[in-house]
Amino acid sequence: MTKPRIRVPSRALTADGFVNFQARLGYGAGNQFSQSTYHNNFISRNRILLEAMYRTSWIIGQAVDVVAEDMTRAGVDIKGVDDAEKIDRLQAGMRDLGVWRSLEETVKWARLYGGCIAVMLIDGQKPATRLRPETIAPGQFKGLMVLDRWMIQPSVVNMIEEYGPEMGQPESYDILPNPWLPLSGERVHHTRIVRLEGVRLPYQQRIAENGWGQSVAERIYDQLVAYDSTSQGAAQLVYKAHLRTYSIEKLRELIAIGGKPFEAVLKQVDLIRSMQSNEGLTLLDSTDKFETHAYSFSGLSDVLLQFGQQLSGALQIPLVRLFGQSPAGLNSTGESDLRTYYDGVTQKQESTLRIPLGRVLDVAYRSILGEDPPENFSFEFESLWQLSDKEKAEVAEITTRTVLSAQEAGLVSDKTALNELRQSADVTGIWSGISDEEIKAADELPPDPSEMMPDAEAADLRSGDKDKVEPVGVGPEPEG
Repeated sequence: MTKPRIRVPSRALTADGFVNFQARLGYGAGNQFSQSTYHNNFISRNRILLEAMYRTSWIIGQAVDVVAEDMTRAGVDIKGVDDAEKIDRLQAGMRDLGVWRSLEETVKWARLYGGCIAVMLIDGQKPATRLRPETIAPGQFKGLMVLDRWMIQPSVVNMIEEYGPEMGQPESYDILPNPWLPLSGERVHHTRIVRLEGVRLPYQQRIAENGWGQSVAERIYDQLVAYDSTSQGAAQLVYKAHLRTYSIEKLRELIAIGGKPFEAVLKQVDLIRSMQSNEGLTLLDSTDKFETHAYSFSGLSDVLLQFGQQLSGALQIPLVRLFGQSPAGLNSTGESDLRTYYDGVTQKQESTLRIPLGRVLDVAYRSILGEDPPENFSFEFESLWQLSDKEKAEVAEITTRTVLSAQEAGLVSDKTALNELRQSADVTGIWSGISDEEIKAADELPPDPSEMMPDAEAADLRSGDKDKVEPVGVGPEPEG
């Protein structure tokens, strides 16, 4: 039995974009645009070039340093620790050990080279073993040692197989022999490091880079060359800003003759150059001709600004932060640009620093304070956006009024109100003087609602005669 044939409706071929072969418009129509393509420029593998760019180009310096400094300069807000003195000791210990400075360098060299690690230095423990935080004794944590991707060799055989955000990363790292390094030739377990990458790459490219990312300079290389070339070209034009021409009759013949006639021409030119000034005279032969040509620089500033904006957009750093340039335009203050940029920095902190920094804080807490951290121990990155004194005062006024209204209405106790006011000091700087003793001495229960009523209504409520007390917000029933 033969199967019935299914008729498939014919389909017209469609193109992905507009193409006009007669006019040679569109991609694939035999025009110059069709010959455009992209090629890899693996400058992340050229350490010498990256270091030369960082040392000589201030833009690359800003691209690497600005984000790293902003990701670490504000620190963190410790949560889950009731004792403020312990928080101060932990924060001071982190500063004394240079943890934030080391983290800043780790972010810098990760952005420059495409990868970097920071090794936790724990006295008395072998770096090749898995970190066990419960074994940290007081004073064992000595800070972080920063190693960029060219100073270490990640394991390419043993990878992390445990489920989690680090799965697939190297299980250990070998520090290459170097007489300048204290741990030269040692192996470090992945639980003892802070690992950061520059620009994260797709899987195949990550394998080609030995598991690392790429430098932030690789994507902007062509735009950086265009900006620097334009800047240097504009600087060279300064020497040609004032052009002068001197026409001498039969000059070619005088040059050919040479001797005293030609020497006389040169002497006359030197005489003009030495005596020509704002008040001097230019002596010429009646048949000679002297002209000046002014050079115009119009348009160069617009070109430089466009290249600068492209660099700013590629790095996601606003002009006011990258170039220190005031924003232009009507009513433009740059606040919106900075807020957007700070949101991007916060996103980078959460995606790259949250997990490793939590591990470092756990170790630092045990070493500095000599005890295990509480179960709800956590942290939040401090906001980079700082309120003005006027804004702080306005926020403090609104917060205080809200808390007092809730307390007077009997919704919260005095203790809760004092806690809320002191917590608002992190933003406003006001009410930070409320002590723990004052909070402990405050009432833990909200006030009796009858105390907030007039005396007559309160007496009726206490006597149980509720019919005489009208519910709040409810009036008498309408007649009929």
